[in-house]
Amino acid sequence: MPYLLIPLDEAIVFPTVTATLPIDVGDEDRVFLLPRRDGEFGRVGVVAEVIERGVSRRGAPVATVLGLHRGLAGAALAGEDGEGDSLRIDVQEVNDGHPDDEHTHELTREYRAVVEEILELRGDDGSIAAFLRSVEEPGALADTAGLSPEFNAEQKLRLLDALDVTARLQIAVELQRERLAELQVRSRIRDDVESGAQKQQRDYFLRKQMESIRKELGEDEGSLIEEYERKIAEAGMPEAVAEQAEKELRRLERQGEQSPESSMIRSYLDWLIAVPWSKRSEERLDPAHTREVLDADHAGLEDVKRRITEFIAVRKLRESRGLEDEDSRANGAILTLVGPPGTGKTSIGESIARALGREFVRISLGGLHDEAEIRGHRRTYIGALPGRIVRALRDAGTMNPVILLDEVDKVGADWRGDPSAALLEVLDPAQNHSFRDHYLDVEVDLSEVVFLATANLTDTIPAPLLDRMETIAFDGYTTEEKLAIARGYLLPRQLKRNGLEAGEVEVGGDILRSVVSEYTREAGVRQLERELGKLLRGAATRIASGEADGPIVLDGDAVHEALGRQRFFQESVERTAIPGVSTGLAVTGTGGDVLFIEATAMDGDKGLVLTGQLGDVMKESARIALSYVRSHSEELGIDPAGFQREFHLHVPAGAIPKDGPSAGTAMTTALVSLLSGRPVKHTVGMTGEVTLQGRVLPIGGLKQKVLAAHAAGLTEVILPERNRGDLEEVPEEVREQMTFHPVMGIGEVFERALEPAGNGADVAAMS
Repeated sequence: MPYLLIPLDEAIVFPTVTATLPIDVGDEDRVFLLPRRDGEFGRVGVVAEVIERGVSRRGAPVATVLGLHRGLAGAALAGEDGEGDSLRIDVQEVNDGHPDDEHTHELTREYRAVVEEILELRGDDGSIAAFLRSVEEPGALADTAGLSPEFNAEQKLRLLDALDVTARLQIAVELQRERLAELQVRSRIRDDVESGAQKQQRDYFLRKQMESIRKELGEDEGSLIEEYERKIAEAGMPEAVAEQAEKELRRLERQGEQSPESSMIRSYLDWLIAVPWSKRSEERLDPAHTREVLDADHAGLEDVKRRITEFIAVRKLRESRGLEDEDSRANGAILTLVGPPGTGKTSIGESIARALGREFVRISLGGLHDEAEIRGHRRTYIGALPGRIVRALRDAGTMNPVILLDEVDKVGADWRGDPSAALLEVLDPAQNHSFRDHYLDVEVDLSEVVFLATANLTDTIPAPLLDRMETIAFDGYTTEEKLAIARGYLLPRQLKRNGLEAGEVEVGGDILRSVVSEYTREAGVRQLERELGKLLRGAATRIASGEADGPIVLDGDAVHEALGRQRFFQESVERTAIPGVSTGLAVTGTGGDVLFIEATAMDGDKGLVLTGQLGDVMKESARIALSYVRSHSEELGIDPAGFQREFHLHVPAGAIPKDGPSAGTAMTTALVSLLSGRPVKHTVGMTGEVTLQGRVLPIGGLKQKVLAAHAAGLTEVILPERNRGDLEEVPEEVREQMTFHPVMGIGEVFERALEPAGNGADVAAMS
């Protein structure tokens, strides 16, 4: 783009900088400022906006301009006046962009740190530091170096010519480092001159006076040093850690307790001593005992209990056979418990610690964004502390606790770092024997810690971190398992929490089943416990008010009074009574769920309307379903004229986002049901992805989907043939109550899902 060329022989203007220059800009709104040295123009200039025009006291023209962005000088064009006293030049505009790589972030942090040290040496009043904090873009931050009057024209031109933001930051850091080194030398010389024999003499007398005063008050500094020496000796530190502690203790002794650094040194020593370097719990590696503890604390979860028992058995064999060496560290397993909320992931971690005879510490990672929370802050920061891992060891009081990293799938990342990257070292058995906390700055052996992690989903866990984990699925409980948990665990706990005794309230099995099936539909039991708490609080109120005479028997009326109207219904019979409605199965972050997919057609333009807040994958499944039905209308016995209408597919509960590839069979079945007039059987739920050729592809989360179908009262499930093996994960009691139809093609789905045609026609099997 052409701009008026303004040569600059002395000043250099950077982007975002406002400057008043002795230049004539005419009537131009924007000009191109190009530095010139020894009569030669540079390659890079700045496109600037003219803010104000005027004249100097001597009558010469001046202008105030604001630098916008860099530009590359191109071909020169003659001025419009034809006299040659103005020159336009073609300019290629250059924008910095937004680099987001780790190297650029490191240079940005280093530049800020170096400039802050310079400002501290110069005694800045805080205005410049505040200005630097307001600059966020790396390119603009690097350009602030061009505002320093200490740099000469060649140095500023070098900065201006750097079009790459990372390279520009590197140049700015080098320039400011040189400036910092010069200031430090000056400061050191000045300090040396000021210090001398007189200062040493004064310090000597003052120190002697302080020693005398402390002795009179009984605050002898020697006793403090001796106390730390005793604590360090008793802590049983490794040799390298003990050397570091002694080094810091000598610093404290030399500087004195009144030194500004003494509190920082004492805090550091306190933390070194607080780590239980030599303390370990006596571990009990007994698979049979572990299974007894898990069975006593938790009902159901057979797969989970079996895997944890195997985990303990393997540790026992490796320890008894002397295989706990460096080579075997890489084979250690980090168990990650993955499942919906309320399924007992955190509580089973406590049971594992109790079975092992170890201390238990829970670290909540939900919403964590700061890497220093894991690795600790460096001691140069005010208020620095060790990371959560070291704090967990201190809280446990041993070096071999069970540490539960709760909600590892909710760890975030921002400008303060990526905590999940720090967790890689913590959870990697091949590395965590030499974990280094930034605050302690010594190696901490985490190889004896049993790490457990919990998550609702694995999708948001970074792949490198997930690779170091072994996931154990918590898919939820069946109705019978919920009843057993309610009777054996939840009800006694809620009786105690509400101040009731077992004989004061009678809750029958039918009442518990009613609460489970009519007031909750979750994979876990957290909501079930809340509902039982509501039910028992009503009874507690009657007893405390003196209204009850004898034991209170909770019946259906008491349930309705305490919990309100019924919340969940077996509605598949009503919903699928008319053609065009099918029952699909899905998996959400809270477990399995049942989705009703509705299809209808109306006069209008041919097309497909989708509602229900569907994701891209489900939208594609809907389009594939319609394309398949249209292309196979003759085989399906559907009149092709019926497609000359607008179709509408809707998945109720539109406020909830839905996505995934497993709704293809349900969408296709809903369209065929609508066009053929054959309702879908109300006992059937289905899951599977459909191709344009009508093949049914496998899906994930089958166990959770089957449990949801069972809870919703469905008795038949249509699933992909390649998911047949996944039925082994479904509890036996559920398998006995339900019928499963593995299918290869969508034609088999129609045969098993649709009611027989009224005229006796049947849908041919297409696979």
